[in-house]
Amino acid sequence: MTTYILRHGPTDHSRRYLVNGDPAKPIHLNEDGRRALAKGWNSLPLHSVRTWVASEFPRAQQTANLLMGVPGPELIIAPQLNELDYGEFEGNPFLQYAGWLDGHGPDERPPGGTESQSEGIHRMLTGVLAALEHPGPRVLVAHGLLVSVLLWHRARTSGQNMPLFFPEAPYVDPVAIRDEELPGFIGTLMNDLETGGRGRATDTDDCRRIFRNGNGSAIATVDSAFPSHPQDQKDLPHA
Repeated sequence: MTTYILRHGPTDHSRRYLVNGDPAKPIHLNEDGRRALAKGWNSLPLHSVRTWVASEFPRAQQTANLLMGVPGPELIIAPQLNELDYGEFEGNPFLQYAGWLDGHGPDERPPGGTESQSEGIHRMLTGVLAALEHPGPRVLVAHGLLVSVLLWHRARTSGQNMPLFFPEAPYVDPVAIRDEELPGFIGTLMNDLETGGRGRATDTDDCRRIFRNGNGSAIATVDSAFPSHPQDQKDLPHA
């Protein structure tokens, strides 16, 4: 069997590069988000999916419900798949959080936040593993950071440390992982987190796009892992 993990469809919030780690905020798909679901209809085995799982966020649940159709199996809500808690950066541009993250590192919690980036990724990976308790094939609708981490790991080179900033995740484009592969896939990433196997992106990496703040300082780099994804449709890694 296979687990399909995908990012929700676009929202007005994400198109403006504003972060949302609070599931109580009523942020839903915009028209582009609804149109983006065609990608999922074409890439998921919709008629054979036995389990649908989504985070607590409205945009994730809306994406799952629209993909599964009516009638469909009961949607399982998994808080472990929630977006990162951005603390005091909630609702602000991603670059503000990225600047703070660049200075403080992945293991420190942002002001007002309940988890660090490393803790949040660990939580999300635990949620992916927990999905194996449900019958497959299964679809997990989550958020950009989780999908970015999975895509980075799939493309990583031998000995490469987990970076501070990850390749951005396309919307509604599933990462498919076979059941027999999933525990080892997730286990390696968890080991990176637990042993401190984290690296920092630098301005000298030619393959990365560099995002800068108003004074020109580089504060976020995004790996150019998806050349087929038009630049004007790109989003920041986990906005």
